[in-house]
Amino acid sequence: MRKTHSFTCINCPLSCSLELVEEDGEILEVKGNDCEIGRRYAEEEFRDPRRMVTTTVKVRNGILPLLPVVSTKPIPKPLVKEAVRSLAGVVLEAPVEDGQVIVADILNTGADIVASRRLDRLHSAGND
Repeated sequence: MRKTHSFTCINCPLSCSLELVEEDGEILEVKGNDCEIGRRYAEEEFRDPRRMVTTTVKVRNGILPLLPVVSTKPIPKPLVKEAVRSLAGVVLEAPVEDGQVIVADILNTGADIVASRRLDRLHSAGND
């Protein structure tokens, strides 16, 4: 049975409205793309949609209470919410280095979750 799937390309500011036509899992046609990148985007979204994970984790004794983290590569889109939920319980101790691995191989995806900035320890008077 022939089906049409709609996507909005996110690879450039044009945000092309894409339509992918498939039958029994075989891609027949991609329409609406202004470039080859848009066609590939639609095909990837249909076959294996992936996303980068970006969120924050808690930090004790840091100059900020939250640390931004990011995945080292995109993970399967259906696992993104589970990955973010699993990071909700992570509490780090400052200092944290930019690029420091926070969680290795999250959900067995091959992607690590790393700090996306340095976060120094909070120094209070008389505690140095």
